[in-house]
Amino acid sequence: MLLHGIFPPVTTPFYPDGNVYFKKLEANVDRYSRTPVSGLVVLGSTGESIMLSDQERREVLKTAREAASPNKVLIAGTGVESAVETLKLTEYAAEVGYDVALIRTPHFYRKQMQPANLLAFYRTVADRSPLPVLIYNVPVFTAYDIAAELVIELAEHSNIIGIKESSGDVEKVRRMVAGTAHIKRSATVTEMFEAVTPRMLAAAAASDDGGQLVPVGLLSGESVKPSSSAVTVLGKMKTRQKEVGFQVLVGAAQKLHPSLDVGAVGGILAFADPAPTACYEIYAAWKEGDAELARLKQERISQAAIRVGGDLGTPGIKHAMDFNGYFGGPARLPLLPLTADVKSEIEKLMADIRN
Repeated sequence: MLLHGIFPPVTTPFYPDGNVYFKKLEANVDRYSRTPVSGLVVLGSTGESIMLSDQERREVLKTAREAASPNKVLIAGTGVESAVETLKLTEYAAEVGYDVALIRTPHFYRKQMQPANLLAFYRTVADRSPLPVLIYNVPVFTAYDIAAELVIELAEHSNIIGIKESSGDVEKVRRMVAGTAHIKRSATVTEMFEAVTPRMLAAAAASDDGGQLVPVGLLSGESVKPSSSAVTVLGKMKTRQKEVGFQVLVGAAQKLHPSLDVGAVGGILAFADPAPTACYEIYAAWKEGDAELARLKQERISQAAIRVGGDLGTPGIKHAMDFNGYFGGPARLPLLPLTADVKSEIEKLMADIRN
């Protein structure tokens, strides 16, 4: 699965009484689906997944999946402290149509989280998971920082396709990219080299009796021998294969541009919840090779990303969403409502980032 680009980790909306507000979740997901982001993460840290019951997690996964556009990659946060419970939630995510499982590092028994424990955990999950696995390192919440060397070792597993690295350590990103450069895998992409989801393939298959494999040159009238440039024609959809390696996505919006420069392929950014297009513009400028524009776009959001997404966390992100026309609403206790002064501060920081 191609994971290049920007992925908002969608929040879980709540009514004032604390119940999940599913209609607002649908509305947010539908709106994100109309932006240039590559996909969505459901039940990440910003989604307050740790605050939800198992039944609520399943309902949130199902609701978001049904509201999302088929061309958006869907990543489910399915990490729980035990491998057994992680696999149960991962299997459910696969059943309802998710594409990738985001599995955070176990951390509660921190002293026992030695390399052997993490290797056994991730390999066991990856061996049995019906979805490709994305490691999730978020030391600001877990107080556990998985070593780059351990990630490089886990990257050898065929079903572990990448990591969301939320430490904000650009040098660590560089080491992981360099240490996994030898890993070569193939992902199905569109004719324009964008991600193809199983939901897209299913829709294309339903519209046609089947596809045929033809060289891309033949589609333009050329006579060429079949090669790796061949595309599969399925209904009205054309796909091809793209070589991808171990994919590193970052979680710190203020470090997006420098992380891309050292080999990251995109970001799962809390700040993309209120400002998906502003985050995408950094990625797009970098991808086009316009380093100066990428730098300027990065500078535009950095202060707000640090304060709103980093210091204030989910309550700050939710108010910034409210300010930018999404539904943020309240967080669940023990996260407290913001004061009027803090809300005003957020609005000033977001005044030039209205998208």
